[in-house]
Amino acid sequence: MNTAAIFGIISNGIYIALAAVAIHGVYMAILCFRIVSQKRYSDAAAADFLDTSREYLERRDFEGLIELCDSPPYWKKALPQMVSIALLNRDRPMNKLRALLAERFDRDILAELEYKMSWLNTAVKSAPMLGLLGTVTGMIQAFGKIADKQQSGGDPSGLANEISFALFTTAVGLIIAIPLVMLGAAIHIRMSRLQSSVQSGLTEFLEDLDAAIDE
Repeated sequence: MNTAAIFGIISNGIYIALAAVAIHGVYMAILCFRIVSQKRYSDAAAADFLDTSREYLERRDFEGLIELCDSPPYWKKALPQMVSIALLNRDRPMNKLRALLAERFDRDILAELEYKMSWLNTAVKSAPMLGLLGTVTGMIQAFGKIADKQQSGGDPSGLANEISFALFTTAVGLIIAIPLVMLGAAIHIRMSRLQSSVQSGLTEFLEDLDAAIDE
């Protein structure tokens, strides 16, 4: 197999790899959006949940509130998950309970999102590099043909289209990477909103829990 055939196979493989990177990146972005949507409450829904939890605390029905947090539709939401953990560890001092909740939120909620975001970031970085690799291999092929035509006395001007086609892979890589960067930024914003929402809700809940325990 000659060099031109090898580079031709590599070029075709790069287009397949670019398509795979694009599909994988979009898939990871969709998963991240779905997870954030599943975990996050709207402000109104969070307020309703906190009002309901306050009623349980006023009755000192801690076990009933734990069962509520672990039942549909609450069990998929981040705030009820953290409330359940707080109730199970309510015998701890409040400062240690807050530290525990922060650790569990990072481990149980954010870690999964960050893992998937790392794959999305890998797709963002890989697409331009694959495009550049396609351009380099295409240019090597094009200049090899130019050298052959010059040796045989042919006109190399007809190879402009081949060079243009070689540069196309870099454009494809950027076309893939730029939307994924924007999707990643949108996911990070939603993750920050999720974290702020849970922190705000937990602060309110812990105040109610502290008051219920002291009664």
